[in-house]
Amino acid sequence: MSQSSAVDEGRSGATETSTLDADERRELDRLRQEVATLRAGPPPGRRRIRWASLAAGVLIVLGCVGVPASVLAVWTHRQVADTDRFVATVSPVIQDPLVQSALTNRITAEVLARIDVQQIANEAIDALAAQGMRPQLVDRLHDLTGPLAAGVAGLVGDKVGQLVASPDFTAAWNRALQITHQQANAVLSGEAAAIAIKDGMVVLDLGPFIDAAKQHLVASGFGAAARIPEVHPTIDLFAARTLVRAQTAYNTLDAVATWLPWITLLLLVSGVYLARNRRRALLATGLGVVAGMLVLAAALMVARALLVGGVPAPGAAAAAQTFDILVRFLRDALRTLTVLGLVVALGAYLVGPSAGAVATRAAVDRGITGLRRGRVADALGAGPVGPFVHAHLRLLQGTALGLAVLTFVLLDQPTGLDILLLAFGLAIVLALIKFLDQAPDGPPPAGAPT
Repeated sequence: MSQSSAVDEGRSGATETSTLDADERRELDRLRQEVATLRAGPPPGRRRIRWASLAAGVLIVLGCVGVPASVLAVWTHRQVADTDRFVATVSPVIQDPLVQSALTNRITAEVLARIDVQQIANEAIDALAAQGMRPQLVDRLHDLTGPLAAGVAGLVGDKVGQLVASPDFTAAWNRALQITHQQANAVLSGEAAAIAIKDGMVVLDLGPFIDAAKQHLVASGFGAAARIPEVHPTIDLFAARTLVRAQTAYNTLDAVATWLPWITLLLLVSGVYLARNRRRALLATGLGVVAGMLVLAAALMVARALLVGGVPAPGAAAAAQTFDILVRFLRDALRTLTVLGLVVALGAYLVGPSAGAVATRAAVDRGITGLRRGRVADALGAGPVGPFVHAHLRLLQGTALGLAVLTFVLLDQPTGLDILLLAFGLAIVLALIKFLDQAPDGPPPAGAPT
């Protein structure tokens, strides 16, 4: 720049400055100082890493990973480690028609294998023949032993089916479950190996059930059932190779069940607190919880396929029903946390600056303002309620949110429906607070449409 140009620019600046009032000159000086500060700062492209934001991201990711692990740990501790809870959970299995049919067929087959009705009939006919019965009658009686055996087989099947569906059998089933669960716990914890393993399969001893069927048949008038000796046939439950993996998973999950959920909650809360944009962090947390629950659901589907696939075809359907009943509380928790994650993510989205969120809030404000026009607004402004709500708006909104969270925490085994009802109730309360928000003897709050 030439000397004459500099002089001209200085004169021009002096002329412009002289035409500015005091406030404009102060604003111009402030802007020039900000420009100078920006020019003296680091060159663009070298953005400083905000370690708190990085730590927040790591904590949120770890927390979202810990959510499905916490669900599995708590379920293992409450449902698998506790015998009484396990019996209460699995007891309904015996009410399932597929399970009853599988047990009826297997017990009937075992009973008939120990009672050869056709052989008993033939021996009786031969004894009569030895005492002088006519040969023609003996031959005719021998021809009837086959249908007789079939009829007896049908009778045994009917009686066993009635027994399996009876309360007495349910009681025997529960006792067997209790013993089996205690044995399974011993196997999983490495303390003992009392549960039966046969041909690579973990099996259930049918001895107590066959003994119950024997007593029921004798009491029904089928005296030949008394010949059934004490036997212990088995029915396949699942592949024994899964026990090795189950031992490690069981010991790990049961050990961390008490403190892992609290550690997970602390990680998520700390991550949201450290984040630069806490709203986005909360949105990411909600979506992360949903993603974790989807992964857990996929894992349950894979586990079901593997366990049921390891059971022979005749018992596969019953094994599938047993698995579904056993993990039903785990699936309930999965659905509950999925809904919770979606509600949290939706709430974080609706308070954000996106076009959709702004349009939604504006529509709600217009609706509330439309209900609060004219005499309603005047009454709220003149009375004590509107000014009080206006003066304590944030406190009232925070209290409503805190009560909703506290209610969720105090619920015993909340469901997804409970969360939806809580979210709906919170939305109604917040809308009511917004409706009552009125400055004293003044128009609606600034920013509200008229």
